[in-house]
Amino acid sequence: MAYKNRFVPKNTSKYIGDPSKILCRSLWERKFCKYLDENKNILRWAFEKIQIPYKSPIDGLLHFYIPDFLLEKRNKDNTVSVMLIEIKPYKQTKEPILTENTSKRTYAKNLKTYKINEAKWQAAKEFCKKNEIKFVILTEKEIF
Repeated sequence: MAYKNRFVPKNTSKYIGDPSKILCRSLWERKFCKYLDENKNILRWAFEKIQIPYKSPIDGLLHFYIPDFLLEKRNKDNTVSVMLIEIKPYKQTKEPILTENTSKRTYAKNLKTYKINEAKWQAAKEFCKKNEIKFVILTEKEIF
């Protein structure tokens, strides 16, 4: 079942953009929004603010990838770093394995999702390298 819920930050001055338009698509995204909003070391943040072009390995066409979060963070040494964050289920970050218990249809769907994610993330890494931004993929393992 899909989850959609608006998040309204308490610290709207930290949010880049219109804070009334934050639409979380998972509980994990919502939890991360709350973390960004409440953490004093997060100076500014945005939700789905950047579009990165990538070529799909499925249809060979140009598409746009919109990572979940962009943020500026104060580090322990008082420097500031910029990060681009994607939140994904752990199972979508690893290539699926066809087993006896997996239908070929499910495997094909999962493989397609993985291959598209790989292309998006490679484009994001290249974008981040050019712009001196750190790209991070967070899963339920890091969020919880």
